[in-house]
Amino acid sequence: MHIGGFQKLTLLDFPGQVACILFTAGCNFCCPFCHNAGLVVHAPAVPAPTEAEIFAYLEKRRGLLDGVVISGGEPLLQDDLVPFLHKIKDLGYLIKLDTNGSFPGALEKILAAKLVDYVAMDIKHCPSKYASAIGHYYASGASHNPTAVHDATSSDALSPVPRIELSLALLRQSGVPFELRTTLVKGIHQEADLEPLAKWIAGPQPYFLQSYVDSGDVIDGRHLSAFPREALERMLATAQKYCPRAELRGVQ
Repeated sequence: MHIGGFQKLTLLDFPGQVACILFTAGCNFCCPFCHNAGLVVHAPAVPAPTEAEIFAYLEKRRGLLDGVVISGGEPLLQDDLVPFLHKIKDLGYLIKLDTNGSFPGALEKILAAKLVDYVAMDIKHCPSKYASAIGHYYASGASHNPTAVHDATSSDALSPVPRIELSLALLRQSGVPFELRTTLVKGIHQEADLEPLAKWIAGPQPYFLQSYVDSGDVIDGRHLSAFPREALERMLATAQKYCPRAELRGVQ
């Protein structure tokens, strides 16, 4: 596993659970608004713990923590993710997976093996504008895991949209609870984009619209900013026409 970071406690990232977060390094996207640049385009400022240290912590916290969030980067890039998840499950933990949805084959294996208890999948943009949200890495094949990215982009069509559609279909068929989420960024999105975006993913699943925040480690925030709350409320109203359980998240 290419581990990029470890947060020992979160009460927010795994609905209803007390959890820790493991961040994997490497991503096949390079979203300009990504707040984890250290996991995508440069080395993290603080060295990550080893697998042995992480499992020692999980062993020690059994009965105190409910779950483990596997985030990134893009966790499904990791060739040894499945055995890693098995080891976590063997300790009795629930697992939440964060993914960008562009690796449906890997997702299908994990779902079939019943290795995750909750999935959060990012929807970056409406289909016709996806490229503007995911940056240049997807097309160039650059990542901490070049082999996996090459496999993911080896077809003639480099657009991730068909893969994301397949991942969404797999989640809907799996019975595993899941949510969709979109970070709305002025400079990437427009209010009018919510109509085709929400229509594309229409369904009963929870759908969270998140406001852009400059974490200080954004990949390229030069022309980006947050929408005012009034605009976010209008976009939410549009989303709720197709996704009745849509909500705003992290909006002051």
